[in-house]
Amino acid sequence: MPRMTGAEALVGSLVREGVEVVFALPGVQIMHIFDALSQEPSIRLVTVRHEQGTTYMAMGYARTTGKVGVALVVPGPGALNASAGLGTAYASSLPVMLISGQMERSALGKYRGALHEVQDQLDVFRPITKSAERVLEVDQIPDAVHRGMTIAASGRQRPTEIEIPWDVLPLSDDVELPERAIITPAQPDPAKTKDAAQVLAEARNPVIWAGGGVINADASEELTKLAQLLGAPVVTTPEGKGAISEDQPLSVGAFYSGHGAAYHAMTKADVILAVGSRLHLTPSVPWAFTPEQKLVQIDADAEEVGRNHEVAVGIAADAKPGLAALVGELEGRTCASQWTPQDVDAIRDATREDIRRMAPLQVEMGEVIRQELDDDAIVVGGITNVAYWCHLSFPVLKPRSYVTSSYFATLGYAFPTAVGAKIGNPDKQVVALCGDGGFMFGIPDLATAVQEGANLVALVFNNGAFGASRMDQGTRFQGRYYGTSVHNPDFVKMAESFGAYGIRVDDPSTQLRGALRDALSKDGPVIVDVTMPHLAPPFQIPPHGTNRAAG
Repeated sequence: MPRMTGAEALVGSLVREGVEVVFALPGVQIMHIFDALSQEPSIRLVTVRHEQGTTYMAMGYARTTGKVGVALVVPGPGALNASAGLGTAYASSLPVMLISGQMERSALGKYRGALHEVQDQLDVFRPITKSAERVLEVDQIPDAVHRGMTIAASGRQRPTEIEIPWDVLPLSDDVELPERAIITPAQPDPAKTKDAAQVLAEARNPVIWAGGGVINADASEELTKLAQLLGAPVVTTPEGKGAISEDQPLSVGAFYSGHGAAYHAMTKADVILAVGSRLHLTPSVPWAFTPEQKLVQIDADAEEVGRNHEVAVGIAADAKPGLAALVGELEGRTCASQWTPQDVDAIRDATREDIRRMAPLQVEMGEVIRQELDDDAIVVGGITNVAYWCHLSFPVLKPRSYVTSSYFATLGYAFPTAVGAKIGNPDKQVVALCGDGGFMFGIPDLATAVQEGANLVALVFNNGAFGASRMDQGTRFQGRYYGTSVHNPDFVKMAESFGAYGIRVDDPSTQLRGALRDALSKDGPVIVDVTMPHLAPPFQIPPHGTNRAAG
């Protein structure tokens, strides 16, 4: 066995696991790791300007490449800052591994006020990871890295965390590096697959509900084939956008916050096949998943099957083999589905009409963005009005090309996440949809984007406010506006001061197309400052079938 320092064992383990990029911010407890990385040419070190950005970038990298994203920070404030991105990755079911430094071993549990001390730091991460562990010996490091990477990528993908006291990193020991694990997707139970196929074959109006698990499993081909066999319309969640190309005839769009294609499709459904989705609907709507409908659910996480709605058949399996097994059962069979192409077209048309009526400017802007982008361009939808409406109206044509923060709704995540996506996909266009309030969270990492030559575009929708909260004050609090207006810098001048490009759009209806086209032609990061009015988000508009959106 070769003799290595702890830092060398860590870096060697990352190489063995196929890691190509590490997003990090330096500090005294992890400098031995930086030194070891300097001697390893196969790993690209991206030095980030805020620890939140390390895990956001790792998340954007993971979502858009299908690889585990790796972040590296100091303990205490560094780890706590990074926890926001780790929580977002957890909510989004994305494989991210955070490596945190730790106090020296002699200080653990002593409450002495050591540098960056957080007692029981692992307890911070346990609610937002699949695994979190502390490594106390050099020869334990490779197995810990191997476990963290394997757990993150297996089953329902979610983040992991390991932490290493800094006095372990310079020590030497004989170390064995384990081989990279081959991840075997969870397979469906054949008997349950037959039962599910029978229920679907007998359905007169089956509907498929596709979540982010379809994309994580790279199961778009299987999903599309199954939809074609059943003639079933496909509704996606925002996380599932791209699971089926939205220019496919059976794709009817997404469901978000009580709006979208689900209303028109699911009220007619007798059987619903849900794949890779938690099925937690907020706001709750009276027409969703009624007791009269049969629900077939496939999920890589067995705990999700039947958690929120009673199932007729539940299959704990990865989406790809689960859908492939259903395709195998249904091929050659006559299905009772009575959907016609005209029925599906009517659902799609009615949905588009609904959304355009509620948000004409936002839909128009989404159309412009779609028309100017390549089919495989990556769009990161931030916590901002235009992005909310893009969940419902922006056609996503390829898997892994649309990124959300899922139920975490993480303000400020969009720009650094887009930087990570661009680093993982240097040949694809990347656009972040940011509000002015949220964009201010990530401004330090504009320097990272410039430094790394990441020619992405941030559309900053600027209304001088935390817009959704301001609209909330206008409706629920009788117009008592307080604490929701913001002072912004000149984003164009600010971009230029960083060495990036800045473009101003005063009228999005007439100027957005030209500005975006110009931005996409640049050879570095571009900030497009788009002046916006105050507009209602979808979750402040009552959905079909209810008088008031439930919280």
